[in-house]
Amino acid sequence: MSRTRTLSLLGATGSIGVQTLDVVIAHPDEFRLGWLTVNTRFDLLEEQLHRLSKHGFTPHGVALADEKAYHEFRRITSFAGEILCGDEGVCAAAAAPDNDILLSALVGFSGVLPNYAAIQQGTPIALANKETLVSAGVVIMPEAKKHGVEIIAVDSEHSAILQCLAGEFMNEVEKLILTASGGPFREWTLEQLENVTPAQALKHPNWSMGSKITIDSATLMNKGFEVIEAYWLFGVRADKIEVVVHPQSIIHSMVQFCDGSVKAQLGLPDMKIPIAYALSLPHRYPSNFKRMDICALQNLSFFPPDVVRFPCLRLAFDSLAQGGTAACIVNAANEIAVASFLQSTIGFLDIPRLIETCLEKITHIDTPSLEDIVQTDKKTRRLAESLVREGMSTPTVFLPKTNGATIVAGNSSIA
Repeated sequence: MSRTRTLSLLGATGSIGVQTLDVVIAHPDEFRLGWLTVNTRFDLLEEQLHRLSKHGFTPHGVALADEKAYHEFRRITSFAGEILCGDEGVCAAAAAPDNDILLSALVGFSGVLPNYAAIQQGTPIALANKETLVSAGVVIMPEAKKHGVEIIAVDSEHSAILQCLAGEFMNEVEKLILTASGGPFREWTLEQLENVTPAQALKHPNWSMGSKITIDSATLMNKGFEVIEAYWLFGVRADKIEVVVHPQSIIHSMVQFCDGSVKAQLGLPDMKIPIAYALSLPHRYPSNFKRMDICALQNLSFFPPDVVRFPCLRLAFDSLAQGGTAACIVNAANEIAVASFLQSTIGFLDIPRLIETCLEKITHIDTPSLEDIVQTDKKTRRLAESLVREGMSTPTVFLPKTNGATIVAGNSSIA
């Protein structure tokens, strides 16, 4: 008989958070709910609490990062548990001593400090907030090792690798192969990409995700971040991580071994499957999720990514090679760039241009502390915001600095 565990959820109203609660409701004997945290969506949080109550779940407490949302929630809610406010409240929820496991589904850099707080408490983390490792892996992973904290992959690609590595020896791994859908513009020319609108970029061909990660998927920055995350999660060198475009999103990732064998994990594009896997390890929960019809898979295609048209992937590999605070700079600049693009302040091809400018201008720290990471993030955001205000009000075209050279993405050479 399984032991009922207390699960706290950071980012309850986002796409991953909503699907996590679906998994919890489907397995009522497995979980108690500790804390739910949100940023601004107090209205959806109230709806979730009513839904959870109907299924017999009453969280211990909630935390709202946004102060205005906190006061609005207090005004409308009948919730009788603890209600915390601000970033401090979110960190307190993450570090609650009763947590048996934390699922971190926050968006962007906002996950770094709460996840660090959970590590200090010794709580295992099911990590769907890749930016924590992108920005602060150099600090987070040593701290997790120090406290004996397990960090479990939730992203579908990293969950796939985790499943392929089950029962294997890491010294026999030749390379990790991350698959990418290629986003909605994989066949578009640079000239066409000049005129991409936010509405077009938000239409992902396979996955239903939040707006920020959907834009990251369209630029391939999301795949670049997954490369950095895989580097920290699995302890492999960057040159052992390869990216291939797989438009059907059926094979979620692969592992190639020293004898030439390749293991792949397949499944329909449904995030509830990797969420459930992360929460059920070392077992699997039975589910009624839609099953894949193998015979219906008439065509699975693969090809290398084009980092000339999608230079964000190259920038991610570059930052990983630099180490230190480089990836933190890339992440912070990307968050400002994506927000600016969604507001139609800059163009689609200005996203990598802005990131590369910040990577060139912000002072790099080789061996940063957590405070160095926090300050680098703040400095980069200020620079990126000033660049948008001063020089990018009219969308311009990003011209990659190839100089006729061959650009390498993992083990794939791309002319």
